[in-house]
Amino acid sequence: MSTTAESPAERRTGEVKVSEPGTPPATGTTVRGWLRPGPTAKQHQHDLLLGLGMAVTGVIGTELARGVAPDPVSLGIGGVEPYVLSAAVALPLCFRRRWPIPVLLIVSVLFVVAGERSTFAFVGNLVTQATQFMAIYTAAAWARDRRLMKAAVGIVFIGMFSWLVLTFGRAVQNDEIKGANDALLSPYVSSVILTLALNVLYFFGAYFWGRTAWGTARQRYELEQQAAELASQQEANARRAVIDERLRISRELHDVVAHHISSIGVQAGGARRVMDSDPDAAKNALTVIENSSRTAVNEMRQLLGMLRAADPDLDAESPATKAPQAGADRLPALIADVNGEGLSVGFHQIGQPLQLPETVSVSVYRIAQEALTNVRRHSTARSAHITLRYLGESVELEVIDDGRPKHAPVGSRLGHVGVRERVGLLGGETEIGPRPVGGFRVRVRIPLDPQNRPLTKEETRS
Repeated sequence: MSTTAESPAERRTGEVKVSEPGTPPATGTTVRGWLRPGPTAKQHQHDLLLGLGMAVTGVIGTELARGVAPDPVSLGIGGVEPYVLSAAVALPLCFRRRWPIPVLLIVSVLFVVAGERSTFAFVGNLVTQATQFMAIYTAAAWARDRRLMKAAVGIVFIGMFSWLVLTFGRAVQNDEIKGANDALLSPYVSSVILTLALNVLYFFGAYFWGRTAWGTARQRYELEQQAAELASQQEANARRAVIDERLRISRELHDVVAHHISSIGVQAGGARRVMDSDPDAAKNALTVIENSSRTAVNEMRQLLGMLRAADPDLDAESPATKAPQAGADRLPALIADVNGEGLSVGFHQIGQPLQLPETVSVSVYRIAQEALTNVRRHSTARSAHITLRYLGESVELEVIDDGRPKHAPVGSRLGHVGVRERVGLLGGETEIGPRPVGGFRVRVRIPLDPQNRPLTKEETRS
């Protein structure tokens, strides 16, 4: 069975579009509810073995019943009729999951015929009784057309209980119901109650057991669909987080590099004006232009290698809507803000402070900000500590806490995706996860020399 994609309206009304096997999905019909997929090839093989095995066992059971019968029994047409009927009742089970409703009707007819023609084999052969039970169970568990299934089961039940009434009537007429003991109820009443109770348990037990199996299969299908949908949503959210992070880095790149480009423009204009009258001043201006361009190019190369998403709102932003440029020098202010929100945060700096490239400085601040936000939202931590290490050729930021995840949902972890994306664009390394001694750690190491970062394919071609 192949299922086409559900529309929102179909999900609201519980409708599912289903195509029959071998037909294109576009030709599927819309039905209400869920259609159980047909049996697999392996399941069909099991049914073949089951039907053949029960047929053989039915023949053996008939022979055993004949051996213990108190009176001589008739073997019917050709002396083999009971054996043929006991096998015939079971053989349709070879196709029980492929055609459950026809199998139910055929088994029910043969069940009545066997009971009428070979009473000793019918009463004493448990295989025949199990065959009818299994046919009802399979129809309730596997029939795809639920209305047709209920109609077929209803017909079978009416037929079986009508046959039961006729059989009891014949027994009363022939005075076959007798009891040797003086019980509270007469033999007729006791026989009716026992027979009715057993048949109700037999027939309705098979039906409701099959309905339970069908409901379990439907629930399992729904859980699988929900799991697939959640996985798809998680993947989409992860892609969205990466795109959002790239857009944010693009805005920061705009702010970081803008003053370099502005300086180049001013110096170039000044050099053009004094080039003839003051060559030394023009030379100095060209030196400034050279240094500014190198700095701008180095910082752009750190970010533009993988930033290919367009932000249509970037040019429309008002300068008033842009936050002040963040940086590593603002970590103390960030910590002071967090300390006032129920979390004690410490700060430690190791190594000789260096003048960080602005892209690296901004990333250090943003990563620390994201880590502390996660601590406040998703952890029971009461304290955290930030360590900033200057390692000569790289800078390392480490944020640790002493808490554990809250019992409530701990978020989508898309912030971690953004951290890894940001650090990866700078050619750095990321370590995010629980600590062996308890708590959680976010540690990143970012190289300071952009030349250490391998070029992307786009940069190589350009």
